Amino acid sequence: MGEPLVVIGNGMAAARFVEELATRALGRYAVAVIGEEPRLAYNRVLLSALLAQEIGFSEIELKPPRWWRDRGVTLRYGVRATAVDALARQVALSNGAQLSFSKLVFATGSRPIKPAIPGIDLPGVFTFRDIDDVETIVKAAGARVVMIGGGLLGLEAAHGLAKARAHVTVVHLMERLMERQLDAPAAQMLCRAVEAKGIAVRLNAETVRIIGNGRVEAVELQDGSTIATDAVVVAVGIRANAELARAAGLDVDRGIAVDDHLGTSVAGIYAIGECAQHRGHCYGLVEPAYEQAQLLARRLAGENASYGGSIIAANLKVAGVHVFSAGDFLAATAGAEEIVLSDPGFGIYKKLVIADGRLIGAVLFGDIADGPWYLELIRSRSSIERLRDDLVFGRTLALRAAA
Repeated sequence: MGEPLVVIGNGMAAARFVEELATRALGRYAVAVIGEEPRLAYNRVLLSALLAQEIGFSEIELKPPRWWRDRGVTLRYGVRATAVDALARQVALSNGAQLSFSKLVFATGSRPIKPAIPGIDLPGVFTFRDIDDVETIVKAAGARVVMIGGGLLGLEAAHGLAKARAHVTVVHLMERLMERQLDAPAAQMLCRAVEAKGIAVRLNAETVRIIGNGRVEAVELQDGSTIATDAVVVAVGIRANAELARAAGLDVDRGIAVDDHLGTSVAGIYAIGECAQHRGHCYGLVEPAYEQAQLLARRLAGENASYGGSIIAANLKVAGVHVFSAGDFLAATAGAEEIVLSDPGFGIYKKLVIADGRLIGAVLFGDIADGPWYLELIRSRSSIERLRDDLVFGRTLALRAAA
């Protein structure tokens, strides 16, 4: 029997961790995975496609039941971890069971933020975070939907609803869509693309009240205007799901504090993914979660590996349009220079940010084929001096010209 290892959480980070650990140390640990949702781990990135009824659940399921069985993993999903006793090394479950552990991994993800505005608890107000949310929205959303939040999750939900023939209005507090992933020109192009899908967009728009008598009827904005609606979907951000760790006595700030080994303040207890806070950062993205999952699996397999943080990158399809960003794409670094190629007629925009002879950031809209190459250059900190003149034209032309 292997060393008992418990993973709290059955999302994308947990599934990747178990996969990486099984590859490197199969049989060394007796792994038990606890999942609050009553289903196998699935790809949250595809929830908008599920909402649009383009795919079914089987197509977003990450691993079939046999995959977990073949690796000796005990799955306990549809049950919640209610307490962790770090001293006694036990996890209490909502069904009354107790699981002992030698090592414990928090992969509890995050929860949607619900702003404290009047009417937020009215029937007809939903969040968009998991499959239950999708099912609720599909059943309850009427012909008119207001989407509060113009970030990635909000736009994906809006696109899914529009494809399901709802009349959607996106209300966004900021001056541009997806301000965390795109600069102003790319965001403007995205806004036009979103509106071309029949989705209305209201920017610089703060929701002050949700109006309704027993159920949602309208949304009131700070400028005094109202938008009549049958349903409201809130997607304004996420918060690390760290309450269980805090109650167990672990150091928690915005997320569960971890070191460069992904270890928490208690030896033998780790955290990865959206619930973890490393060097002050809670990433809230899939790729950093995967990097952390791999690093921790290597550590627990006996390798000497450290996590130095992740370079933020987003390679996405939003409202049917491909976008990519990575690194310091806003050129906040001192002495940074920008190289821009823009063709709005063809829906193409490229911006590269260079400092000290290296590529440090990039934004691509429309044509993102060279995104992975740019990300490789950013991460490797390689000199691009020989490539600079042709870098914005992509890998093939840049390498050919430099040869």
